[in-house]
Amino acid sequence: MLTTMTYLAIDFGGGSGRVIAGTITNEGGRKQLTMQLVHRFQNRQVRLGEHVYWDFPALFEDMKTGLRKAAQLGLDVAGIAVDTWGVDFGLIDRQGNLIGNPVCYRDARTQGMAEEFFSTTDPTEHYAVNGTQVMEINTLFQLLSMKKADSPQLQIADRMLFTPDLFSFFLTGEANTEYTIASTSEMLNAKTRTWDWPLIDRLGLPRHLFCPIVMPGTVRGRLRRDIAEETGLGEVDVIAVGSHDTASAVAAVPAKADEHPVAFISSGTWSLLGVEIDAPILTEEARSAQFTNEGGIGGKITFLQNITGLWFLQRLMAEWRDEGDEQQYDPLLAAADKSPIKSIIPVDAPEFQNPKSMQHAICDYCKSHGMEVPQSKGDTTRVVLQSLAAKYAEATRALNAMLPSPIKTLHIIGGGSQNKLLNLLTQEALGIPVEAGPVEATAIGNILTQALAKGEVSDINEMRSITIN
Repeated sequence: MLTTMTYLAIDFGGGSGRVIAGTITNEGGRKQLTMQLVHRFQNRQVRLGEHVYWDFPALFEDMKTGLRKAAQLGLDVAGIAVDTWGVDFGLIDRQGNLIGNPVCYRDARTQGMAEEFFSTTDPTEHYAVNGTQVMEINTLFQLLSMKKADSPQLQIADRMLFTPDLFSFFLTGEANTEYTIASTSEMLNAKTRTWDWPLIDRLGLPRHLFCPIVMPGTVRGRLRRDIAEETGLGEVDVIAVGSHDTASAVAAVPAKADEHPVAFISSGTWSLLGVEIDAPILTEEARSAQFTNEGGIGGKITFLQNITGLWFLQRLMAEWRDEGDEQQYDPLLAAADKSPIKSIIPVDAPEFQNPKSMQHAICDYCKSHGMEVPQSKGDTTRVVLQSLAAKYAEATRALNAMLPSPIKTLHIIGGGSQNKLLNLLTQEALGIPVEAGPVEATAIGNILTQALAKGEVSDINEMRSITIN
């Protein structure tokens, strides 16, 4: 018998957002997922005064446009779920009003906050509780900067809601925090999967800011009546998924049931390299190697390292376009494939974090370190890609040292999985098979976790066995 249920994945990235419909069919016990792009819209960072913001009201309106389009298509929607990037948040007051646009993680307000925090905190003891890779963009340091500045917003706030939680709150009226997004904050106890209250108290932050935590695969509320009527969808369930986009993406890795641990790179602007495990690794070795323990689907931990990814190429392409020499990816990668240059740069070095010119930064580094300097755009691209592959190999060696046995297969998922040259260079650097895809991993994981909440799939193993059309 043919049965169908449709779910809407609302996937926000740093540059754009999408509403994607996913319909699961079950015919003769064989389940398939068919996806349809309903609406795409722009996301941008806005500098206003001294800070860089996300335009939350515009994004919310764009999302509602996508919901209206889904209703106009006549889709029988059983659930809605939101996923976004990590660490950022918005504040609401006691009446449920938004207190200002959320500040973007690229804002300068956190500069120096990590150093100040660890001047009075032992990093080993801190990691043994939180298990989070220290990055100044983390929620901990954003809140610390607000506290230090005596922010009036912090004084009147009733709740802190991470970006996907904020969207869900204004969809449902329910204030709660999804587990995987909370795990990006550096304020969660990695073992108990609850808030690190001793840390929160020590920082002098009011406990009422921190919402109850809900797990992926559960219903977090119903669509508010006014939005249900405005969009024409009716009072649909809004579901907690891996609302940190990495968690949803990892849930879509097409690993075999006996593949333990599942190893992955979620490849895009950032490269998130790691494994899916059952319990956090909170050792000094893990901290020194800069691995983080983030929440996953089905009670899992995604133990991973954040590595600068294809942002290099994105910057280079934009730079060349601004110079009047716009490039297309396919011929550029073909030129890089033929380039004989062997130079390798440290992709996470400070010189490459936000240079005025990425091209000049790469050439200057190669020249000052006695390496061959790229002479063409193909050379520069080759340097970037083989440097990323070398970094992946370095991170994998560190990862293998902390696992009972080395990983045997690596799955590359997300938009970057389409870069065949990078995949090949990665396979050569690691010396193990690399499997590419799916490209739409985040949306797939989002939709299938909604199906888990609705009882259409039983667990993550079944999620990974579903055929994607």
